[in-house]
Amino acid sequence: MAEYQNIFTQVQVQGPPEMGMVEDVDLRERGKSTSFSNLFGWFGNAQLGPFYLGGWGVVSLATGIIWFVMVGASYWQQAGYNPAVFMRDLFYFSLEPPPAEYGLSIPPWNDGFLWLLASFFLLISVMTWWARSYVLAQQLKMGKHVFWAFGAAIWLFLVLGLFRPILMGSWSEAVPYGIFSHLDWTLTFSVVHGNLFYNPFHALSIVFLYGSTLLFAMHGATILAVSRFGGDRELEQIADRGTASERAALFWRWTMGFNATMEGIHRWAWWFAVLTCITGGIGILLSGTVVDNWYVWAQDHGYAPLD
Repeated sequence: MAEYQNIFTQVQVQGPPEMGMVEDVDLRERGKSTSFSNLFGWFGNAQLGPFYLGGWGVVSLATGIIWFVMVGASYWQQAGYNPAVFMRDLFYFSLEPPPAEYGLSIPPWNDGFLWLLASFFLLISVMTWWARSYVLAQQLKMGKHVFWAFGAAIWLFLVLGLFRPILMGSWSEAVPYGIFSHLDWTLTFSVVHGNLFYNPFHALSIVFLYGSTLLFAMHGATILAVSRFGGDRELEQIADRGTASERAALFWRWTMGFNATMEGIHRWAWWFAVLTCITGGIGILLSGTVVDNWYVWAQDHGYAPLD
């Protein structure tokens, strides 16, 4: 009889560390140190390492640290170099983009140049990490699904901080670096452009956001529920369908008359998650560049009631 296990009774198996593929893979830059964490083992694989950065990873990590230090130094200055004030007001500090009067020109240091310089390093960090994801997948002869999924998130990132400000002719349109200032920017953006609730691409983004969380929750719950029958060995279930996938499929056919396959559910979830960023980026990019007021646009297209 199969032993019942759930997230609270998960057995952690530790043996010799798994070093990964060694055939036809360049091992010169791959780390060799490994360790095990019982805490991590409750949520995933307990093994830590080996680590591999490579050239792209080194550049990404270095420029990311530079961005982080520049933003942190700005906060530290705003706190008057007082650690108590820094901790108290951390969520209120913000590194702001240049004011609107500078347009796309280079502003003085204390009037937005620090934001511009920090953004340059952040852009390099993100793009080189994206390149790293491609190189690693290429080395391991994987598909490029992770690369393109990350690219969807980068699309939204670039729309917010680069593409739209350039199209609007001012760096002031970009998002500031701060917790509450970021939320304030989002609220102001919605108010200025007539309420994003009437932006159809924003609506699609929310559909895919909630849909992806629902799909991942349904899939995760299903696999955990049939893990006692080997459902967690999904590749085996795809190649040689066993009782785990049969039971999971029957459950969803009984529940809603339709079931995804062991492979197809990952495509559903991938597309829903990717389209969250793609449609959201389109909606932001069109705001102010094509449509000034989404409420008026919605009225003109029968999407919102006439006053």
